[in-house]
Amino acid sequence: MKSSLHKVLHPVAGRPMLLHLLESAAALSPERQVVVVGAGRDQVERAVAGTGVRVAVQDQQLGTGHAVAQAHDALAGFAGDVLILYGDVPLVRAETMRAMLDRLNRGDEPRAVVLGFRPDDAAAYGRIIADGQGIIEKMVEYKDASEAERAVTLCNSGLMAVRSTDLFVLLDRIGNDNAAGEYYLPDIVMLPGGASAVIETQAWEVAGVNSRVELAGVEALWQARRRVEAMREGVTLLAPDTVFFAHDTRLGRDVVVGPHVVFGPGVTVADDVTIHALSHLEGAAVASGAEIGPYARLRPGAEIGARAKVGNFVEIKKATLGDGAKANHLSYIGDASVGAGANIGAGTITCNYDGFFKYRTEIGAGAFIGSNSALVAPASIGEGAIVAAGSVVTRPVEADSLCLVRPEQVGKVGWAARFRERMRAKKAGK
Repeated sequence: MKSSLHKVLHPVAGRPMLLHLLESAAALSPERQVVVVGAGRDQVERAVAGTGVRVAVQDQQLGTGHAVAQAHDALAGFAGDVLILYGDVPLVRAETMRAMLDRLNRGDEPRAVVLGFRPDDAAAYGRIIADGQGIIEKMVEYKDASEAERAVTLCNSGLMAVRSTDLFVLLDRIGNDNAAGEYYLPDIVMLPGGASAVIETQAWEVAGVNSRVELAGVEALWQARRRVEAMREGVTLLAPDTVFFAHDTRLGRDVVVGPHVVFGPGVTVADDVTIHALSHLEGAAVASGAEIGPYARLRPGAEIGARAKVGNFVEIKKATLGDGAKANHLSYIGDASVGAGANIGAGTITCNYDGFFKYRTEIGAGAFIGSNSALVAPASIGEGAIVAAGSVVTRPVEADSLCLVRPEQVGKVGWAARFRERMRAKKAGK
């Protein structure tokens, strides 16, 4: 990855890959979750802090079998089924994990269940040779495979289900007599004394990440599936390939999303909302019937009321826009509360920061803020008040009053013509 960030912590849809995988596994209500990590342990421990996940350390990287063996102490006293997953393979669904466990506990009770797939290009994946019933006859790493074995299209994802009572006994029996001198996890399948089975999944689900290019590929896979899911749930995407979701984006029915809209983490959108092109939403809640954009930015803490309007080049941060309120053009509303039905004119800003502290602005219901006004927080605008265009408000404004903060207009008849004549003469003299 050429990065100071641990590989499994690189994000997909705004969430570290590892946490995608742990969330899917959590759907099975596991008794224990163990992450085996080598370098970058501190980063991984911080990422899983508070989740109940245990961390085991592989000081030397001696292969996948050796890595799994490091979980021995964390699984002491556990008598159940073990799923072996990979932190850089984040798209595995809970349904697939369940299928692996179901196959493990079928009547023939295989020693292990391996998850296989058939990619368009088998490349250097390990191969699985199995009979018509899915019983594995041989598993071989690509570098150790013959030409005939490399011609097999069923590949090993590396994911596996094994009973805990068998796992570490089997790991103790494998060696490292192979081209890489490593302890391969798949070798437990080929030990004498038992048969293992394979079940298959689609290649996208076991796509792994070892580079920025592959990370972008997995992101694209995740986004493509999420777009389809959104449309199936009643969302209209006018240009689906240009819309990007976060892992926790929640959209109601009859939401319309225009081209090039980006959802960061923490966005909830209710029914009947329209989000116009080139808007960016993060950490925001949008109520039913509201209209956002185009070119709008909702930052964390933005709460947009029902039927409210946030127009082009408007930024909302840590602020509430009441039901039916409007901020149609070129405004910044930060650390503020805007009452129902209020109107924010073009060019209005809440001056919420003095270089040291943030302050709030309270705008009452039905208030009208004229264009190009600056509300210097802490500020209070009463219900129904009108702030005249171009005002700089530094004191509270009473309800239903007019606030006019600007010098009296002065007009000098003929001044402009005399000015031009004088300047032309001056220029001609040079």
